[in-house]
Amino acid sequence: MDASILAERSRAALAGSRFADVRWVAETGSTNADALELARQGAPEGIVLVAEHQTAGRGRLGRTWQAPSGASLLCTVLLRPYGPVAPSTTMAVAVAAADAVAELTGQAPRLKWPNDLVWPGDGSGPDRKLAGILAEVDWPVASTVASGWSEPKPSDRLVVAVGIGINVAWGADVPADLADSAVALDHLTQPAAPPDRVDLLVAFLRHLDRRYGALSAGPDGAAELRADWRERSATIGRQVRVDLGTDDLVGTAVDVTAEGHLVVETLEGDRRTIAVGDVVHLRPL
Repeated sequence: MDASILAERSRAALAGSRFADVRWVAETGSTNADALELARQGAPEGIVLVAEHQTAGRGRLGRTWQAPSGASLLCTVLLRPYGPVAPSTTMAVAVAAADAVAELTGQAPRLKWPNDLVWPGDGSGPDRKLAGILAEVDWPVASTVASGWSEPKPSDRLVVAVGIGINVAWGADVPADLADSAVALDHLTQPAAPPDRVDLLVAFLRHLDRRYGALSAGPDGAAELRADWRERSATIGRQVRVDLGTDDLVGTAVDVTAEGHLVVETLEGDRRTIAVGDVVHLRPL
């Protein structure tokens, strides 16, 4: 379907909401890069960029993100949160996306730290990735390359571009190297059809509107978000291996902090808080 028609349908369904400015294109390099460029030009928060295909989509740690054209929901939301809640925006997007999928399909994906929606394995296989999230934060306005980074004040608003790619309709043409690690909504809803991507986008943004509004309003919203993320977590309570780049940490994931950092109880019994790292869910012996 023509991207302009998809954009028009989305905007009509979201009229009056925080995220009614939906811009849907056939192809772009990266919706995250496009959103950050708009922010540098002074664009307000609430703009949503959607692409049928990305030629330079990115995941964490510089990885590429590839999806067949029109088979996934690929979008970025431009936010300008206050500094203290900026780290929680990825958590808000993850919970909102999980709630949207559950609303439209009756299937409840789980959240894998730090940024994936997964479909739980049955004990004989691994969790399979349904969606990936990448949040990119621009420097505060007061910072420059020459002066270096400066800690934002609580009253400062940061630029956060949060991108998400949800696998929707991959059919039987799943790449062989992804067959055991990825899943799409059409695989979970068979024999019924997967959700329409406009309906999925609208449901996601409505949930995000509520979550982000509560998060921005005060500590109660942040506490509710953290509790709901824990409830949906595929990581909390699991034995994990965390790749920290220089070494690995093995233990049990026991909590997530208000900043979204993972708390791991190591085999030696101490607790470590992990801000950045790749997590592997280990199978029970």
